[in-house]
Amino acid sequence: MSSYLRAADARLSRRRFGALVCAGAAGLAVPGSARAAEALRRAYLGTYTTQPGGGTGIGLASYRPRKGELASTGVLGGVQNPSFLALSPDRRTLYAVDERAEGAVTAVRVGAGVPEVLGRARGTGGADPCHLSVHPDGRFLLTANYTGGSVSVHPIGRGGVLGEATDVVRHTGAGPDPERQGGPHAHMVVTDPAGRYVVAVDLGTDSVHTYRLDPRTGKLRERARATMKPGAGPRHLAFHPSGRHAYVVNELDSTLVACGYDERTGVLSPGTGQPTLPPGTELTERNYPAGVVVSPDGRFVYVSNRGHNSIAVFAAECGGAALRLVSVTPSGGSYPRHIALDPAGGLLFAANQRSGTVAAFRVDSRTGRLASAGAALAAPVPVCVLPV
Repeated sequence: MSSYLRAADARLSRRRFGALVCAGAAGLAVPGSARAAEALRRAYLGTYTTQPGGGTGIGLASYRPRKGELASTGVLGGVQNPSFLALSPDRRTLYAVDERAEGAVTAVRVGAGVPEVLGRARGTGGADPCHLSVHPDGRFLLTANYTGGSVSVHPIGRGGVLGEATDVVRHTGAGPDPERQGGPHAHMVVTDPAGRYVVAVDLGTDSVHTYRLDPRTGKLRERARATMKPGAGPRHLAFHPSGRHAYVVNELDSTLVACGYDERTGVLSPGTGQPTLPPGTELTERNYPAGVVVSPDGRFVYVSNRGHNSIAVFAAECGGAALRLVSVTPSGGSYPRHIALDPAGGLLFAANQRSGTVAAFRVDSRTGRLASAGAALAAPVPVCVLPV
């Protein structure tokens, strides 16, 4: 039994977890102090509860910014297949997908206390939701339904409670890969840095859709659509802090594409894809890039490689318009699905799905390169990591 499951069985006491949260809050209340630098921070782990060896809910963990190494602090049960997680702007509510045929989303209160499920799960109107994000105004939850090939919108009420979906927009079309692109597969939905447009990435149709969200009705209206290289399989997207560029990682052809982005119109202009692996790399299995994140200062872009089991580091040059491969580092496990930077950008975490480990890396602020921050945390089928 993993240390993660043993922690779950121990049923972390309310007093102990509350003390953990309070200690973190107290440290953060004194910016720049030694106590603040060493304060415990929280992280949430997504998993599959219906897969063999999977978890029993949302994983709870802690880490210290200087050290980086994660430690398990328990599990929040009662949430099915929470394969992707997102935090509200006020950091008081965590949202999780339920990645099943009858897709749903769940809200969890995570303020200064023990995490608690809020209300009941809400249906997304699409199958297998795999990604979600909160609109910057905190009033709407946006969800991408993979098998459903759709994007759904849920209103967020008082205290973070979710209402019934106000809109479900279904994509149409297909791509040239018969196994993966027989129809639309929405894989990510996020709001642009200006908060003006909602952008949805569709792996099945090799396209990126730009929508305008009506704040009165919670309805989406398409404003633009970008076409990626046929068969590329766009999976995730991350914006440069300037808002003038975005980076799309393609799962099916192992490339990362720097795109221009017009904040006024929402038009995305894809450039030429760059390999996420070094030249001459020989693989024993096919590589499927998954996650992409940008450093807070916009100087570096990170991509996880499933199959090659690595994290590629790119330098963002020319104001973010160009990319240069800097290094490729082993992910600290097998099949790194999701990667995330801590709020300060000094640590990067990788959820290695097949090896059941979440690895932590220190980020060199000058070069962008990664160095191991210690032993990886054992976790059941980790597919998402959210440090806060």
